[in-house]
Amino acid sequence: MGRTRRTVLTWCTAACLCWLGACTAIGVIAADDALHPQRLPLTAADEARAEIIAAEGEASLTNVQVTANDGVILRAWILRPIHENGDAVILLHGQGDNRSGMLGNADLLLRHGFTVLLPDARAHGESGGSIATYGVEEAQDVRHWYQWLDQTMQPHCIDGLGDSMGAAELLRALAVEPGFCAVIAESTFAAFEEAAYDRLGQEFGTGPWLGRTVLRPAMDAGLIYVDLRYGVNLEEASPLKAVKESDVPVLLIHGLADTNLPARHSEMIRAAAPRVVLWEPATAEHCGAFVSDPIEYEARVVGWFEKNNRQAHGTVPR
Repeated sequence: MGRTRRTVLTWCTAACLCWLGACTAIGVIAADDALHPQRLPLTAADEARAEIIAAEGEASLTNVQVTANDGVILRAWILRPIHENGDAVILLHGQGDNRSGMLGNADLLLRHGFTVLLPDARAHGESGGSIATYGVEEAQDVRHWYQWLDQTMQPHCIDGLGDSMGAAELLRALAVEPGFCAVIAESTFAAFEEAAYDRLGQEFGTGPWLGRTVLRPAMDAGLIYVDLRYGVNLEEASPLKAVKESDVPVLLIHGLADTNLPARHSEMIRAAAPRVVLWEPATAEHCGAFVSDPIEYEARVVGWFEKNNRQAHGTVPR
């Protein structure tokens, strides 16, 4: 009987060690993939589309750049309409995309007189940087763009609008730049760990519970690896925490048909910060509210900025 127990214990120990080893490998590989998204370069077609939108919106189109805290060069377009309303909006794209992915939003806002700034996130498009950190470093990048706009264009208000990763980076930036008059975040994640639970679960079709339980060692291993290898603490990538501690008016948009980052992420932020406004279009997929209901989207986005900008400065747009 004693030998049997020892044999069972040996096998159980070996199985646990194998499982932990597999989880470590999964976590390291997944973390490296997340930090190194495929870079989508700007094309001549992207440039041409931007020029068309600028022409139709009677706006100038200029290439601009700033230098981040770590020396990385960040590049962007700025479109400034002739008949401007005095306010500006920073538009932040999602993972694996570039600034051209926000041209639809730029077109909408130009028609209402907003100046729009479309940056490439670090490690994306034409911006420098070797890794994406989902708001850890990007929060300061957004702050640099905010300061550049404030000093160069001197708008009445600076607002922000982000999609997916860009939405999370924008919300995270509220912790370091409280000057925004209003922001809008579509299809954000609540915290990097919560997004990781979804990603791990999506591989097996289980939802986030698998990442929280059986595959939790994989996430922990990934976080430790990133901290040791790159000096980045991804636990700081927490839009929920930043919004909870900020006074900036926040509108969250999250489609109930989003299977990439489920609406529970925005619902978590709303629960932690009840003053936040949440719109959940029933048929919208990931970052798809405009496609799902363009009229309602335009009314909510433009209305949110104009209402909060007037309240911030006691003025109406010029």
